[in-house]
Amino acid sequence: MTKYNVAVLGPIPRDHITTHHGEVIEKYGCATHTAIGLSRLLGDEGTVHLVSHVRKKDEHAVKEILSEYQNINVDHITSDQDQGDVISLKFLDQNKRLEKQTGFMNPIIPDDVKELLHCDVFVCVPITDYEVPLETLKYIKKKSEGMIIFDAHGPTNTVTMTGDRLIKFWIDRDQWLPYIDVLKMNLEESKCCWFEKEYHPDNQVDLHDESTEHLVPFAEHSLQKGIKSLIVTLDSNGGAVFKKDGKVHHEMVKSIKVEHVVDTTGCGDSFAGGLGYGILKNPTDYITATKYANALGAQRTQGRDFNVFKSIEETNQMIMDTYGIV
Repeated sequence: MTKYNVAVLGPIPRDHITTHHGEVIEKYGCATHTAIGLSRLLGDEGTVHLVSHVRKKDEHAVKEILSEYQNINVDHITSDQDQGDVISLKFLDQNKRLEKQTGFMNPIIPDDVKELLHCDVFVCVPITDYEVPLETLKYIKKKSEGMIIFDAHGPTNTVTMTGDRLIKFWIDRDQWLPYIDVLKMNLEESKCCWFEKEYHPDNQVDLHDESTEHLVPFAEHSLQKGIKSLIVTLDSNGGAVFKKDGKVHHEMVKSIKVEHVVDTTGCGDSFAGGLGYGILKNPTDYITATKYANALGAQRTQGRDFNVFKSIEETNQMIMDTYGIV
């Protein structure tokens, strides 16, 4: 049986979450969702190598949580510099939230992944602009044949000196695109990636505008610069998948409906994990990969812990029930 290897690069923040129902949840987030979701899908077919930096006081707890999953390798989770993300999230509704960050992981550099160049896929899930630097993507692209999936959440978010997490334009976007195979983001982040060269002070971008007219020209530009697929999540409307097939091909993949949403924290990270699994199975089938991504995102909303993630058999059934085909 083929043994797959996938690397997940990103922070494992200590999250303090206040849901839109007023419930308070404390847990480790981000790359843990990606890795555990992937782990459940892979089963005994492969290994997930989680690459992250954490605070010394969090290292044991993080590795203890991950020890429940036999196919997750934690050798690349380190605390040498005693730095890790600490984040507070207050949800105003199911999706909108206020964010504070008071702890900062040291960046994942080429030396952190030098033993993982054999991996088939690298899933990068930064949440702030410094965590997975461009130099690391360049190193992977030069030294490895693995596919690089990158979440634009990182380069479109920054932190002020008062700890406020703010969204920003990805100004140097074109320097990154040649080193990314699959670029994943949400609609708000896409508006940070496709911008005018100059703005009048009164002509500000409306991040709450749900229009999608900019996606086609943005996708055309990004595909021309080197990525293989752009995937934009549109909440309940599903995902917009763009790829180049002679010309730019655009297809919508509807979302997987859930009846009751408990917690949406980590949905984007879980979505990235589903993409990773789909790309492992078929590196050019971005539609099926997005179905797995939607499935893991839907699973993530169903509870507060990692027990929400299902086996490949259960996940395939979810996909069958929604799309009629895996």
